[in-house]
Amino acid sequence: MPRMPEVRVARAADAPRVAELMAAFRSHIGRDWPSDAEIRATVEALLQDPSTEFLLAATGVCQLRYRLSVWTATEDCWLEDLYVTEEARGTGVGRALIEAAFERARTRGCKRIQLDVADDNTRAIDVYRAAGFGVDGNTRLITRRL
Repeated sequence: MPRMPEVRVARAADAPRVAELMAAFRSHIGRDWPSDAEIRATVEALLQDPSTEFLLAATGVCQLRYRLSVWTATEDCWLEDLYVTEEARGTGVGRALIEAAFERARTRGCKRIQLDVADDNTRAIDVYRAAGFGVDGNTRLITRRL
């Protein structure tokens, strides 16, 4: 059985690597903004925000945002971004980041985790569905109860 990639919560010292991966994500989705410097500054600020976490693997990153929900009377977790480098796709890094996101959300007492994904990103949709996410009334909003 293959070893699961190591995933951990990013610390302030990880800002350069998190920003590098987020800039690669930006380029992957065909954008040329925000600039690398803007991404770095934003990552540094978000790493200080108690409502935000970045999960970091050697070849991937996941951003989680937390917010209090009237409907669950607990925090909800929003999987804001998940990116795996091209060469690491299909190796389990994405799945490891998703599993770590579930664990972090549970640790904070969240009752659900949500995300949205572009309709044409079928590869990501397949990965999220395999992890137990399901469509929740909107074809782009995917929810998993924790």
